[in-house]
Amino acid sequence: MAATVALGVTLTARHLGRRRTRFGRLVRLAEAGRTLPPPSRAHASLAVRSVRWAARLFPARVACLEESTSVALLLAAGGRGGAWRHGVATDPIRMHAWICDVHGQPVEEPDQTREYTPVNRAGPTSKGCP
Repeated sequence: MAATVALGVTLTARHLGRRRTRFGRLVRLAEAGRTLPPPSRAHASLAVRSVRWAARLFPARVACLEESTSVALLLAAGGRGGAWRHGVATDPIRMHAWICDVHGQPVEEPDQTREYTPVNRAGPTSKGCP
């Protein structure tokens, strides 16, 4: 239920306001728990799976940015944060957003996620992810 609410908040924030500030709004949402301790792998995995399940109920586009933002909100509501990452990979150039665990490892993501260099992150930058 909480995952559905987090996803609803994310999709509402995505559609409200100016189009050119959409990404900034989602980044601010994803950083909601930036001062909170990072999640355990099990906690983060459950949050990712919950949001992915809830996304099936919404008749809207839910890609990595919306999904990871919703997971970050869900984790923040549970007292965990600092897990959101947004990065870029080259050849070809592509972007991706994901969630990390307490050890800075991507959660519920394919191995190719390690090809991305984080350019935006929530919380302290001491823990690298990937």
